[in-house]
Amino acid sequence: MSRKTAWIMLSVFIMMSMILTACGPKATQAPEATEAPSVEETATAEITEAVVATTEVPTEAAPIKFGLLLVGPSTDMGWSQAHYDAALYVQEKLPGTEFLYLENVYTGSTAHTQTPAELAADMVSKGAKLVIFNSDDQKDNAIKFAQEHPDVYVIHASGDSAWKEGKNYVDLPNMKNIMGRMEYGKMIAGCAAALTSQTGKIGFLGPLINDETRRFAASAYLGAKYCWTNYLKKDPADLKFKVTWIGFWFNLPGVTLDPTQVADDFYNTGYDVVLSSIDTTEALTEAKKFAADGKQVWALPYDYKGACEGADDVCLGVEYFNWGPSYVKAIQSIQDGTWESSFELVGPDWSDINNPDTSAVGFNKGGALSEENSALVDQFISELGGGLNLWTGPINLQDGTEYLADGVVATDYQVWYLPQLLEGMEGQSE
Repeated sequence: MSRKTAWIMLSVFIMMSMILTACGPKATQAPEATEAPSVEETATAEITEAVVATTEVPTEAAPIKFGLLLVGPSTDMGWSQAHYDAALYVQEKLPGTEFLYLENVYTGSTAHTQTPAELAADMVSKGAKLVIFNSDDQKDNAIKFAQEHPDVYVIHASGDSAWKEGKNYVDLPNMKNIMGRMEYGKMIAGCAAALTSQTGKIGFLGPLINDETRRFAASAYLGAKYCWTNYLKKDPADLKFKVTWIGFWFNLPGVTLDPTQVADDFYNTGYDVVLSSIDTTEALTEAKKFAADGKQVWALPYDYKGACEGADDVCLGVEYFNWGPSYVKAIQSIQDGTWESSFELVGPDWSDINNPDTSAVGFNKGGALSEENSALVDQFISELGGGLNLWTGPINLQDGTEYLADGVVATDYQVWYLPQLLEGMEGQSE
């Protein structure tokens, strides 16, 4: 072959390569995450798929599709919205990841004819490799699904079935439990309530009664009592802390107590601060109404970092969950093959409890928290971060039984499975 012929053939090869490259597939803009349907729309909705992909994912970290079963609406300004935002966070941190979600998944829900386990299986048929059950109400279904689908990864938020030392351990290699140490958030909220109250009467708007809700109510009381006694130098006997349970995580007309009425009852009987521990914001809404009528009342919503929005003038702050970093870590363990069944209690990042990338539990101050009390709340947070443990005896149960002797520090087991409210608290324990 002559040199001239060789150059001609090489030129043709290069030109053909350029043409093929130009005609090849191009990256396309993925659709924005689908807006969550309203509660009414959810009753007839199919599984909603949210997809956000921005950059090419390395081959060693293939994108994961996961499902999210929300006990309530994704716009509840509470528990479910915090989980939904965590799913968006996962997509931001792990480009190419997709998620499916369903709202109002709970026992007796009229939105779905299938059980949570069946809904999860439907998500798997649509490509989900991981399903997150986000409520204690879904516990039995989460376990059933994990047993029936050993090749699918399962996260149950708030459960304890993966805790080998717990009461309800089930050996499921594909199951994780993840829960924030909200005891700290409740203590901070209780402190803000006690510092602000002018009547010394704090109401606690609770959902249903179980281990989780007892320990959270008790933690709020311990925080209130500490700040009332140590910062305000007042007699703990003068602090009134009453718990009223509505019967579920949010209002179910005809089934639960009406949280709006419960909040009103507190405000009408001298309780000037209401701590909410339900998924929705009725306590804050009612506080705003009472304040508009000239009454001096405040509230603290729960679960979601933006829950004070729209009523900041009566909001003392909100203790909230930040699930995103834990979910990213779990999905990365699937991608790199290091997944292990585990029970994870994740606490605040005490260097910055509101760091969105490192802290599982945070506290956003509300506009109604005074400058002086804000400084005291900061001091309290600093003490907690420095090792202050309010779950230290002497602590008695509501019936007077000793739970922790003087100087004894509670184990995670003792806090998690608190059998009653504490001495000094008013309300039902069972």
